[in-house]
Amino acid sequence: MKSLVAIVGRPNVGKSTFFNRLVQRRDAIVDAIAGVTRDRHYGHTEWVGKKFNIVDTGGYVEGSDDIFEGQIRKQVEAALLECDAILFLVDVEDGVTHDDQEIAAILRRQSKPVIVVANKVDNHQRANEAAEFYGLGLGEPICMSGINGSGTGEVLDAVVNLLPEQEDMPDEDPLDHLPKLAIVGRPNVGKSSLTNALFEEEKSIVTDIAGTTRDTVNAHFNKFGMEFLLLDTAGLRKKGKVSEDLEFYSNMRSIRTIEESDVCVLVIDATQGFEAQDLAILNVIEKNHKGLVILVNKWDLVEKDHNTTEEFTKIILNRTKPFVDVPIIFTSALTKQRVLKGIEEAMAVYERRKTRISTSKLNDEMLPIVKHMPPPIYKGKEVKIKYITQLPTHYPQFVYFCNLPQYVKDPYYRFVENQMRKHYNFHGVPIEIYFRKK
Repeated sequence: MKSLVAIVGRPNVGKSTFFNRLVQRRDAIVDAIAGVTRDRHYGHTEWVGKKFNIVDTGGYVEGSDDIFEGQIRKQVEAALLECDAILFLVDVEDGVTHDDQEIAAILRRQSKPVIVVANKVDNHQRANEAAEFYGLGLGEPICMSGINGSGTGEVLDAVVNLLPEQEDMPDEDPLDHLPKLAIVGRPNVGKSSLTNALFEEEKSIVTDIAGTTRDTVNAHFNKFGMEFLLLDTAGLRKKGKVSEDLEFYSNMRSIRTIEESDVCVLVIDATQGFEAQDLAILNVIEKNHKGLVILVNKWDLVEKDHNTTEEFTKIILNRTKPFVDVPIIFTSALTKQRVLKGIEEAMAVYERRKTRISTSKLNDEMLPIVKHMPPPIYKGKEVKIKYITQLPTHYPQFVYFCNLPQYVKDPYYRFVENQMRKHYNFHGVPIEIYFRKK
């Protein structure tokens, strides 16, 4: 297993900028507002042949009454328990602050090795000023600038010297081949609560305030015979309501997470119903050809009779037309009712999304149907379908070769898709059908 290095420090010292430089992607949101990073955020990097994981934590503030900062402290403490080494980032512009001293006191009590990194050192004067961080009692500070990258090599040299020797690691991370499930939905529908219920620990910060999760939290799940990566995303808001830059970046990150996933678990709030923004998220999922499971959360808060589930299902499917072949699971993150059932269904959708149907089977089963019910005659011309095959893609795509593909209209596309769904199990899987000239 790769070693894990935690980046800690008070708010706004440059932890996320440094994290992004190490993973060579804009994975963590960076903003001048303190407290932007709230959850633990994982990535991996390599230096002089050693591969290791990094966790970017929220800014640690001791003694704060702020609800988020109290939760951030828990996340930082969890990351410190998980890691093999700690990078303690301090800001040379501000010098040693009270919060730095409080964090240093906590780190001195840790058994894990600590490297003090003096960030924002852009000239010789600042390098001299960094000497005051010796007073933290954690050894010699290493000078670095997260913005321009100077000193990064020295920091990484110090990190790899502290890490335990590794066995030969494969070139690819084995986790990259696991199914990727994304939990998506509007803000405050219970996505993070579902993640925490599933892992039975606090992987994500949960509060009653909408928009608590801003970054995407990736977690490796390996229980009950299932193994996958779970991506818990920031809630997607309507574009008109995205006023802050942070909200904009969170929306972009959520959309990118959908693009990188295999199956999306769309969480909706049972007390609010299926709203326009839920449909907008579903359209993003469908446009990207991802598997889909709809999870109706907070079902314990709904007054029920024997028809409630059926009526709610009808309302949802009426809104999702024409894509109505989708699993709908009613759950409660609070009571953990059917949370696992939702994930089991998502894994089943993942397998169905990989379905391969042989060309001979397609032509034996589908060709008689389309010959019996061909496309309507258009401008006196008859469309004749001659041959069907599946394309070698990551999601189900089928080509129907015919003489006049330009005369095949949308209703016939839907007819063919419905017939394919009757014959093959694509429950929860968007499929694409093309008509091409033969």
